[in-house]
Amino acid sequence: MKILVTGAKGFVGKNLCASLKNIQEGKDRRFPDLKIDAVYKYDIDSKPDELDAYCQDCDFVFNLAGVNRPKEQSEFMEGNFGFADTLLNTLKKHGNNCPVMLSSSQQASLTGRFGNSEYGRSKKAGEELFLKYQDETGAKVLIYRFPNLFGKWCRPNYNSAVATFCNNIANDLPITVNDPSVELELLYIDDLVDEMIAALQGKEHRCEFDGLTVLPTPSHSGLDLESPKAYGRYCYCPITHHVKLGEIVDLLYRFAEQPQTLLIPEIPEGSFAKKLYSTYLSYLPKEKVAYPLKMNVDDRGSFTELVHLANCGQVSINISKPGITKGQHWHHTKWELFIVVKGHGLIQERKEGTDEVIEFEVSGDNIQVVHMLPGYTHNIINLSDTEDLVTVMYCNEIFDPSKPDTFFDPVQ
Repeated sequence: MKILVTGAKGFVGKNLCASLKNIQEGKDRRFPDLKIDAVYKYDIDSKPDELDAYCQDCDFVFNLAGVNRPKEQSEFMEGNFGFADTLLNTLKKHGNNCPVMLSSSQQASLTGRFGNSEYGRSKKAGEELFLKYQDETGAKVLIYRFPNLFGKWCRPNYNSAVATFCNNIANDLPITVNDPSVELELLYIDDLVDEMIAALQGKEHRCEFDGLTVLPTPSHSGLDLESPKAYGRYCYCPITHHVKLGEIVDLLYRFAEQPQTLLIPEIPEGSFAKKLYSTYLSYLPKEKVAYPLKMNVDDRGSFTELVHLANCGQVSINISKPGITKGQHWHHTKWELFIVVKGHGLIQERKEGTDEVIEFEVSGDNIQVVHMLPGYTHNIINLSDTEDLVTVMYCNEIFDPSKPDTFFDPVQ
């Protein structure tokens, strides 16, 4: 399959082309049956004869080209309708009826706050052009009305509030939020690209629109041009997030504090917070990519907390010098995992009130996990005379000095 991507240097285009390249090179193993022979990239600095050659040869078109921040209002129609017309006429010229995807916008609904949107009118005109093209040629057309998009590589201080907030907070710049209660519908770039790959495979999600409301329609195995509403004239991505501006900003400031607090907020699988955190990190300047940790050092070695996890405890690194014993304490409820990653040591545990000791010889050459059991006093001994013992430690709760739940008692 040969794929043409117009607007290839834009936010969506860059992410899509990167994913297509991974599939083409066999790096993305989710699509073993999808064979990509070529990805033709076309953008504003490309030559017209390139578009002509690509339209003659391609098997699928992602039309992501468009104008959203012109100097003059008239440029909306020229950029969003005019190029679409050129693209479709070039395909017609070569008799190429391959599927064509159009990136439109919620503003094309021309309802509510978008009722007087010149940008929306240009997008709506592009949609009507594509639907007419479908009727004339029988080619499969996929029209997506995107909500607000966010993710890595999105240009800040342009047309994305999330990109601007991420960039400015990451770089200690001020932000302006006029109304924190305003709610946005947000679509994450990876979810969008996954939907576009699905569309490439004929598995797009079809719909109609009632204003901004998506009305999903049944999937189809082919176009019924006599009854387009049977399959839905439009397409949509089924995964979006409705989030208030104030919530976005609050999350971002918490992310920004992480190097100081060590606290990683809850980021459940599929959550907006998880996607926003990844987006925020992509805007960090070089001087913030690395940050120091507080090492608690004494003549026995060192102990350093690495990360705190909201509601899930903490991870630390412990270094014991040769011959040193650490620990010699127990907990009522707290439990830990000790994982020796370098050196040679011995872990001992004794149930409080008994004399029975259980022992585990540990080594970085044979990495294993050892539970520190509640109600068992425990220690870790560096058996080497020359080498440090390095242990990764997980504890199920963040240390609270006002309630340490830690009681000294030698194992033996």
